[in-house]
Amino acid sequence: MRVLLVEDDTLLGDGIRAGLKLANYAVDWVQDGEAARLAILSHDYDACVLDLGLPKKDGLTVLRDLRSRGDTLPVLILTARDTNADKIAGLDAGADDYLAKPFDLGELQARMRALIRRASGAATPVLAHAGVTLDPAGKRVTKDGQPLQLSAREYALLFDLMTNRNQMRTRSQLEESLYAWGEEKESNTVEVYVHHLRKKLGSDFIRTVRGLGYQLGDAT
Repeated sequence: MRVLLVEDDTLLGDGIRAGLKLANYAVDWVQDGEAARLAILSHDYDACVLDLGLPKKDGLTVLRDLRSRGDTLPVLILTARDTNADKIAGLDAGADDYLAKPFDLGELQARMRALIRRASGAATPVLAHAGVTLDPAGKRVTKDGQPLQLSAREYALLFDLMTNRNQMRTRSQLEESLYAWGEEKESNTVEVYVHHLRKKLGSDFIRTVRGLGYQLGDAT
């Protein structure tokens, strides 16, 4: 899952990025509202963590512009503005959630999981398909009840496919989900991790849509 972090405080932004990366998100971090606007126009994100007091363009303006285009990107406002009026303004501008600073990193991670889960239409926190379960809160994966050891990239790819279980995911979409800006990737990255997952989950668990991308196989 790829997340856009919009935070102008360097120390705080670095800590949030590190915390989200520990939760297996690929994180792009920008520090002003105009850079946030350009990033959203240029990339597909699964969620956005948005500060309000930003240089060049404030967070509420970024959010209103986003919603005026019909963009449904899940947005969590993370700000020091913590009055009821501020919260109401943020939610009315189109935010999906609102968290005031100072905050607990574990709560931020939990709210991000809930945002992405609601956006994908999942009814329960635990994802399940063809005998495989993935628990985002505990970052645990099991097959037929037995725990599996996955690398961070394998987990991220599986999470993307299971979250979008009814959709075909292109190679570029999966790459976007796995890598943030500046992270080096090889030309056959997706194919390699799909191969690794098939060895652990079964050859039919991930289906190749020839010339297009990948999708979960039948649930039976």
